[in-house]
Amino acid sequence: MALLEAVMDCGFGNWQDVANQMNTKTKEECEKHYMKHFINNPLFASTLLNLKQAEENQHSDTAIPFYSAEDPPRPTFDSLLSRDMAGYMPARADFIEEFDNYAEWDLRDIDFVEDDSELLHALKIAVVDIYHSRLKERQRRKKIIRDHGLINLRKFQILERRYPKEVQDLYETMRRFARILGPTEHDKFIESHALEFELRREIKRLQEYRTAGITNFCSARTYDRLKKTREEECLKRTMLSEVLQYIQDSSACQQWLSRQADIDSGLSPTMPVTSNSGRRSAPPLNLTGLPGTEKLNEKEKELCQVVRLVPGAYLEYKAALVNECQKQGGLRLAQARALIKIDVNKTRKIYDFLIREGYISKA
Repeated sequence: MALLEAVMDCGFGNWQDVANQMNTKTKEECEKHYMKHFINNPLFASTLLNLKQAEENQHSDTAIPFYSAEDPPRPTFDSLLSRDMAGYMPARADFIEEFDNYAEWDLRDIDFVEDDSELLHALKIAVVDIYHSRLKERQRRKKIIRDHGLINLRKFQILERRYPKEVQDLYETMRRFARILGPTEHDKFIESHALEFELRREIKRLQEYRTAGITNFCSARTYDRLKKTREEECLKRTMLSEVLQYIQDSSACQQWLSRQADIDSGLSPTMPVTSNSGRRSAPPLNLTGLPGTEKLNEKEKELCQVVRLVPGAYLEYKAALVNECQKQGGLRLAQARALIKIDVNKTRKIYDFLIREGYISKA
């Protein structure tokens, strides 16, 4: 108490004056004791923080401002948005087809009457208990979907594709444990593994520099530039073999040159290269004016052109495969061929495209 009174009288930092007023301690002892117990003491600091927070809470406005909520979307039945949301109805917080959708059918003929025997009454009670357990499982699954943001599966898959391929494989493997960890813990787990992958890749890059005898980042930039140039030269040498393969066929050679021009300009090649040694591919389908073209993105348009499939048929096949994948939890190529009665090669191309773009998953 004497030390605190001396600091109050003389001011913080004037330790010589504080020591003179104390008469029993040196200025070093006064400063050390004060800093230890009143400045660097974690208990004292946390107490001050709690007092400050309590004061802020006391003076803060306790009224909660009202903001009008936006009207939830109401997609029409079997529309593209409704299929993307797996039949979810936001205004009702229900699905068009719930999990265990026909659980109520077991109760439709049950009627409790006074003249029921004890055995029959107990049997009816057991049926009701079973129905309650099925309702709990339905609510549990809906809570998992809501907590993890799985209503819009395509948006969830887009967020998942921001990770490297190795982390995506881990995400796919660990997805079944997300219901145990919870959304926040699961995201932290995946983010930590993504960070580990980045660190390992960076360590591997630094080890490559050290193996090449590089000891500073200025030399490393030069090394990366030369390595990229060397890889481009190797790619040009492999391209020469393709030229020799198609040089005897003028049409195939022209298609190859067109494809290389698209690649050099940053566009994806739209026309496959053929030669006289094999079957000649049909020209790409012109989608101009075909119904349903406006519903396709650029990659889907390119697929329909190459496969020579009208947009309306493609959208029907896509909807059928996506619905079947959601019901089964995955889809095999054989199942896709059973659903789509078209050429097996076209079915494979559509199946591989939907897998690659994340619309469906393999069983």
